[in-house]
Amino acid sequence: MATPHPAPRRRTATTLAALTALLLSGCSALGSERSEGPAASGPGTATAAPAVSESLRPYYEQELNWRPCDEPGFQCATLNVPLDYADIDPAEDLQLALSRRRAGSAEERIGSLLLNPGGPGASGIAFLQHGAAVAFPSEVRAAYDLVGFDPRGTGRSEPVACMDGADMDAFTATDRTPDTDAEIDSLLDAFTAFAESCQERSGRLLEHISTEESARDLDILRAVLDDERLHYYGASYGTLLGATYAGLFPGRAGRLVLDAAVDPSLSTYETDLQQAAGFETALTSFLASCTSPCPLAAPDSLTTLLAELDADPLPTNDPDRPLTESLALTGVAMALYSPSSWPQLTTALAAAIDDGDGAPLLALSDAYHDRGPDGSYGTLMYAFPAIACLDHPPALADPEAVQAALPDFTGASPTFGTDFAWSTLLCASWPVPSAHTPAPITAPDAPPILVLGTTRDPATPHAWAESLAAQLETGVLLTHDGDGHGAYPGTTCINDAVNTYLLTGTTPPPDTTCT
Repeated sequence: MATPHPAPRRRTATTLAALTALLLSGCSALGSERSEGPAASGPGTATAAPAVSESLRPYYEQELNWRPCDEPGFQCATLNVPLDYADIDPAEDLQLALSRRRAGSAEERIGSLLLNPGGPGASGIAFLQHGAAVAFPSEVRAAYDLVGFDPRGTGRSEPVACMDGADMDAFTATDRTPDTDAEIDSLLDAFTAFAESCQERSGRLLEHISTEESARDLDILRAVLDDERLHYYGASYGTLLGATYAGLFPGRAGRLVLDAAVDPSLSTYETDLQQAAGFETALTSFLASCTSPCPLAAPDSLTTLLAELDADPLPTNDPDRPLTESLALTGVAMALYSPSSWPQLTTALAAAIDDGDGAPLLALSDAYHDRGPDGSYGTLMYAFPAIACLDHPPALADPEAVQAALPDFTGASPTFGTDFAWSTLLCASWPVPSAHTPAPITAPDAPPILVLGTTRDPATPHAWAESLAAQLETGVLLTHDGDGHGAYPGTTCINDAVNTYLLTGTTPPPDTTCT
C-alpha cells in the first residue's frame, strides 16, 4: 500500500474512478461571489466573497487556445494559474493541462462537466480520454462538454518529481512492518530519502499543491470555460477537491457529484485508522466470496503467507525484484478496490501459496504503484504523498508514537493495520509542514450536492459519505449497498439517480439505498 494513506487512491474497474490507466445560471463568469485568495474565509465558512482582485483578473479573463489532441476526438489546451495565490507573480505561473470532448448537442448543452478521478495525483486527462468519455451515457454526453484536467503538480501539469525508477523499486519494496530497531531505521531512512528527493527535484512547487489551491484553480477554469456554475464529477480524493470548492465558492457551485466521499472533518489519525478498517472489511468480503478451490481456505493463510514473505521473499519473473511482504500487501490491497479484480487476486494468491511464484502479486502491486513495464513510474506516486502530506498534518510523529498506536491499528485491521501505522511516518519526514486543520465543510447556500458512498468500500468507508452529506448544508446521501471503491456507474438504481441529477439538478430522496 502506497504511503501515506490519508487521502485515498482510486482503483476500480466498476466506477469512473478506475477508468484511467491506473467532474448554469445567475451572474456573469466574473461575478462578485468569488473568493480572491488564501486570505479569504476557509472552506467551511459562509461569507460574501469580494470581486476578483486586479492581480487575479488576467487569469479569469484569459482565453484558452483549444487544439486537437493526439487522442482523436478530443481537444487540448493549457490554463495559466498563479503558483502562489497569496503572492501572485506571473513569472512563476503554472500551466495546467486540459482536455475536453464537446457536448453532443448544442441545443441540449448545459455547460461543462469537470472530472477528477482522485488520487490525489491521478490524471483527469487520462481519465477523460481512456474511459469517462464513453462511460457517461449518451444523454449526459449530449448535455455537457466533458473536461478533464491534471491538477497542479500532477500528470502533465508541471508534475512533482522525486526518485527515479530503480530507487522507487527499492522504496516500494521497503519493509513497512518493521520488527527490529534496524528495520525501523531502514524504514525511516527510506522515508527521508524519498522526501529529500522530492524536495531536491521539485523545489518550491511542493509548497503550493494543496487541495485548497487546486480548488481555486477550478474557479479560474470555470470562469474561463464561461460557466457561471461549476458542474463536477469527483471520485475518492476528487470528492475532497469538489467539497473544498463548494466550501470556498458556494455561490458558484452547480451540480456536484461526490462519489466515494472523503470526510474532511476527521483528523489524520482517525482517517488512517478508519481506512485501515475499510480494507479489512473489503478483505472479509473477498474471503466470503472466495469459493473452492480457494488458496485462503484456512483462516490464517494470508497471515502465514505475509509472515513467510517477511522472512523470505518469493522469486518473480524479475530476478532483481522478489516479492516482499510490503509488495504483496500492496498487491492484495490493489485488488480489493473492485470485485472484478477478485478472481485475479485469487489466482495471484494461489500462485504464491501453492507454486511459490510471486509474479502475479507483484503485477498487482505494480499496477497500484503506476509502474510501467520499462521500470518507470507515473507521476501519481510522487504527487500522491506530496499533496496528501501538505493537506494533512502527520498522524504520528515518531516510532515511539507508532508503537503506542499499534494496538488501535491492529485492532481496526489485523491484516493492514501495522502497515498503515508505520506508513504515517512518511508525512512526519516531509520537508513542507502542513498548515491545514481538519474541519467540516458546510457550503451554505450551495445547490443540492449529491454524495455517494458504498457500504464495503475499502478506501473510503461509507461512514465518510454519511458524514460529508451531513456536513454539507445541501448534501444528499445516495448509498450503494455493495463492494468496491465508488458507485458510479454501477447498478441501474445508482445510474438513474446520478444521471437524473446531472441532467435536471433533481436529487433522489435523502438516504436512498441502492443494491
